[in-house]
Amino acid sequence: MALEFSPETWRRFEELVGRYPKKEAALIPVLSMAQKEFGHLRLQAMEYVAKIIELPAARVYSVVSFYTMLNMKPVGKYHIQVCRTLPCALMGAERMAARLKRKLGIQVGETTSDGNFTLTEVECLASCGTAPMMQVNEDYYENLTEAKVDDVLESLK
Repeated sequence: MALEFSPETWRRFEELVGRYPKKEAALIPVLSMAQKEFGHLRLQAMEYVAKIIELPAARVYSVVSFYTMLNMKPVGKYHIQVCRTLPCALMGAERMAARLKRKLGIQVGETTSDGNFTLTEVECLASCGTAPMMQVNEDYYENLTEAKVDDVLESLK
């Protein structure tokens, strides 16, 4: 069965690409829509987006594989992304990641068996002044301590 946007998402797609002089300029927002629609951006989803944006599939793949907010495989209900760039590393990101691994019982790149949590390490999330930090889905958690990590996890259960 071929992937297609739902009628509602297709309407949003048409409205979105109508704002740009070229469809290609809407690629990242369209990929975000596709990720919401299909859960993640597997190859079939990337090929679908390439077709409707009128780009080579290799170009779409290169964008998806570059940006950490675009997922090529399923992620848990809560996608925890720990920043590991220099400011966060200097302020204890490695300790925070270790705490998350211990509390969740998974390694970086894994999802808990109940499908609730996926843990990844990412490059800069643009919150260097509040390091260390992590993003859970769309929400930032900054100035982390081990106690704050525990509180965040507790609030998500």
